[in-house]
Amino acid sequence: MSAAIETAGLTRRFGEFVAVNDLTLEVPEGAVMGLLGPNGAGKTTLIRMLLGLLAPSAGNGRVLGYDLVARSEAIRQKAGYMSQRFSLYNDLTVSENLAFYGRVYGLKGGALQGRIGELLAWSGLEPMRQTPAGQVGGGLRQRLAFACAILHRPPLLLLDEPTSGVDPVSRRKFWDLIYGLSDAGTTVLVTTHYLDEAEYCDRLGMILAGRLVAYGTSAELRAEHAGGGSLEKVFISLAGKPLPSASPAPE
Repeated sequence: MSAAIETAGLTRRFGEFVAVNDLTLEVPEGAVMGLLGPNGAGKTTLIRMLLGLLAPSAGNGRVLGYDLVARSEAIRQKAGYMSQRFSLYNDLTVSENLAFYGRVYGLKGGALQGRIGELLAWSGLEPMRQTPAGQVGGGLRQRLAFACAILHRPPLLLLDEPTSGVDPVSRRKFWDLIYGLSDAGTTVLVTTHYLDEAEYCDRLGMILAGRLVAYGTSAELRAEHAGGGSLEKVFISLAGKPLPSASPAPE
């Protein structure tokens, strides 16, 4: 199986602070890959590097076959991205937000309008198409942001804590949408700090202090790090182990 994402020794420093430290990762095409870690672990920094929004301080990687430094613009045109703040324009209506993002991704005319109609029906947002996004509730705003991210039918979807701050019912419905895309062949990389959501993923990577400290299926991680116990026990076990020191900055 081909890899949608491959990194080797990926590192990002901000002065003396190492946000992502020597991270090597492979995400197979079509997989739902979860990155689990506390706030400040480096998950968002990693996502931004994969999108070419931040240049790595060291290491390299490829996303959808493109070098993440040399071909960052190609990656951003092919990938879908949903940030934890949803990145919606509150003064624009639901349908206007979709139209704006569609044009950003190069859609226009009848193709754009047809796709907007599909997504409004698919997400259950049709009755609110003329409602300003700022007046839409949390769970529906989440669905709107998700619809904006998949307008161009991306083969790869990067979701940065997409369920943060929404209710459990909305979280569960959101994961149904993720499964639907994955079943159709889309690769999904999702960051979270919810342990129950981690169980929904085909593979998991646990990040602490910028390092990938564990990688595998949920069953593999529970067997290796918790004697078959819960993911909570896995996390506690890994968090209690000393981390290697950060790689020194180059001269």
